[in-house]
Amino acid sequence: MGQVREVVTAARRVVVKVGSSSLTTAAGGLDEQRVDALVDVLGGLATSGHEVVLVSSGAIAAGLAPLRLRRRPRDLATQQAAASVGQGLLIGRYATGFARHGLTVGQVLLTVDDVTRRAHYRNAYRTLRKLLDLGALPIVNENDTVATEEIRFGDNDRLAALVAALVHADLLVLLSDVDALYTGSPSDPASEKISNVTDESDLSEIRISAPGKSGVGTGGMVTKVEAARIATGFGIPVVLTSAPLAKPALAGEEIGTLFQAAKTRPAARLFWLAHATAPRGRLHLDPGAVTAVVARRKSLLPAGITAVDGSFAAGDPVDLVDGDGAPVARGLVNYDAVELPPLLGRSTPELAAELGPGYEREVVHRDDLVLL
Repeated sequence: MGQVREVVTAARRVVVKVGSSSLTTAAGGLDEQRVDALVDVLGGLATSGHEVVLVSSGAIAAGLAPLRLRRRPRDLATQQAAASVGQGLLIGRYATGFARHGLTVGQVLLTVDDVTRRAHYRNAYRTLRKLLDLGALPIVNENDTVATEEIRFGDNDRLAALVAALVHADLLVLLSDVDALYTGSPSDPASEKISNVTDESDLSEIRISAPGKSGVGTGGMVTKVEAARIATGFGIPVVLTSAPLAKPALAGEEIGTLFQAAKTRPAARLFWLAHATAPRGRLHLDPGAVTAVVARRKSLLPAGITAVDGSFAAGDPVDLVDGDGAPVARGLVNYDAVELPPLLGRSTPELAAELGPGYEREVVHRDDLVLL
């Protein structure tokens, strides 16, 4: 064994994400031995003075066998039916397992709206915080039974990163069926294991394939690297390894891949705006407005907007795009989409004189802007 990873052993609040393939059999049902092995690792961590939040996939996969489905369904309705059966089985197994360690679990089912709408985001934080304060172990999953195709996370890696930021975790651990990040496919003998990622330059030589090995999960290495980017950008280190190696990984052993945290943590509100929001529309900016927003950090005024896409209401997040359609910033808009077209290209004094003082406001205030 090499040196102990101090950022791991020093972490008091830990978010652990486990994928479907690490919890289920090849036939799709829950693998009770795998679930119990994970529970024993996390139960030991939680009873030794750590706060643990588990983000667990597996509801849909757990529901396949009871519903006599031979493979993961592709249509949303059948996925939701499987999730409604499997979620109960999954949380029941966790409740029984953690009870052996004297721990109570709390089920928290989230949709994208719960972390992209700020009021919902705050409420999710309060719920998770209170569960931890009461000594319970929150188990988080996407609410597959109500999520529509348009508002799904699609995988729990991003959800885990956002939950880690939400609870201000000291560490995020991503468990899957691959023991580390490699320079190519893990099955390729020419691929090399990457033990440490300190910044973006360490990822430049990596050839990441999207799918994972399992037929029951949805997230591949691409989603895990993106989740690591989100978490480390918020100042949270990330360990990526396989579920059977969870115990030594959480003990700080140098296995798997450690993604180093960014040195500074952004304001929670700007982090939320950059990573946890789904834009409801786009505002096209002329070159002068792009310079004002990006280089000079100014508010966006109607005069600098050339076109509007999407259907959004005041207070919704929108992307600000340049002449090529590339997003340069994201912000909370102060107008409904239908209000904006008559205002485009016009100065705020002109609009105030014609339409009243209410139209002298910015389209997006600089305090509600984050550069992308």
